[in-house]
Amino acid sequence: MLGTLRFRFTALFLLAVLVFGLVSIALAVRLFQDVTRTQSLEELRREARGITALYVAAALRSTDEDRPAPEFAAETLELATGDELFYVGASLFPGEQFGIRRLSRADLGAVELDRDQLVTFEFTPPGEDRRLVAAAQPVQLEPGTEPFGWLVVAKPAAELRAQVLTLLRRLALALAVGLLLAGLLFFWLSRRLTEPVLALTRAAQEVAAGRYDIAVPEARGSDEISLLSDRFKVMVERLAEAEELKRSFLMSVSHELRTPLTAIRGHVEALREGVVTEPEQVRTSLDVIAAEAGRLERLVGDVLDLAKLQAHRFTVRSEEVDVGRLLDQAYGAFAEEARRRAIDYALESVDDPPVVVSDGDRVLQVISNLLSNAFRWTPDGGRVALRLGVENGQLHVDVVDSGPGIPPERQARIFEPFVSQDADGTGLGLPIASELARALGGRVEVHSHGSGSRFRLVLPLERAA
Repeated sequence: MLGTLRFRFTALFLLAVLVFGLVSIALAVRLFQDVTRTQSLEELRREARGITALYVAAALRSTDEDRPAPEFAAETLELATGDELFYVGASLFPGEQFGIRRLSRADLGAVELDRDQLVTFEFTPPGEDRRLVAAAQPVQLEPGTEPFGWLVVAKPAAELRAQVLTLLRRLALALAVGLLLAGLLFFWLSRRLTEPVLALTRAAQEVAAGRYDIAVPEARGSDEISLLSDRFKVMVERLAEAEELKRSFLMSVSHELRTPLTAIRGHVEALREGVVTEPEQVRTSLDVIAAEAGRLERLVGDVLDLAKLQAHRFTVRSEEVDVGRLLDQAYGAFAEEARRRAIDYALESVDDPPVVVSDGDRVLQVISNLLSNAFRWTPDGGRVALRLGVENGQLHVDVVDSGPGIPPERQARIFEPFVSQDADGTGLGLPIASELARALGGRVEVHSHGSGSRFRLVLPLERAA
């Protein structure tokens, strides 16, 4: 369970939500702290100015009208504002008590009090261990004069922290609820996402065991998993088709091998037992044995060539190749068959055929395979042409026949191994030619419309120095 893709997806998603939530909470708490402190200090400043003005007015009346200290008590002001009041400096009402707790400047520690402007700071009152946030307003009976002292309005800093802790608890609760809902939602979504993957995994296990008749999940939508399911289905179909082709090929090869072997064994037994004694009969038996042995050699050679090509266990030489002479050689190899079958056989070359750097034997093998394929499908009295051309820095050799042509739906598959509709062929000639062309840095193309086909070998034109 812990190692499943569903669990990993869910855990990764929740981790991302948790990190995002913690970062958001940290930013929110920091912002709340700044806003709360700013508002508290502004409130302290406003209250310090107001209470200072109240006491200055009372002090002026006391001086001018010989009145006693104001009757309103500091406890009443503290109750009304929720703050604590302190006073630093000379008394506003000499010889009288006006109810505000007195502090010396030393009690404020290193705080510098300004004679003209309000100052905010933090301090610890003497004899206490709690920290206060305070605003000190100078008390001046006349603007610009030396202050009598400073009225200090303060509130506990713990109140600010309590507000932050309250916010933090609520945000933590919201994060926990959000994580729970997000986990349930993503677990459901991950299940929807991983179910097709699990189905594909089960199907892959069946395919690995050699069973191709499996139900592949249908692709729904156009997302990546649907695309994977669709491609997997195509792959299974092609594997099943390839397996069937290989099975058919093995059956065909077995039959092809058994037929010449039976003929060879029969003639050998006849020669050994003296059943065939006439010179003409002996020559006929030997001709049959030679022909059937050649057939076996060709079949086995084709299979080995294709295996080497697909495993890249072959070498490509680099030598100067006279293309004109090579085409004459390939053309001459099929001239007798063309004469015997009354096929119009032509070689069309260019003036001054180029000499290129390639592997002459491999190029000759490709052209021979293409010509063999053309003669196999061209009826007696038909036409086969071998053409050489040079264009856009490329050398191309065309093999054109007047056979039945190739339907468009089969043109993409004729270069696949074991695909052949020729009862006398192995279906390996064109795949070998295509693999060799790629090894030489070129390609084999096919063009067929209606009747007749044209196979083109395209090679890079690397001229000899």
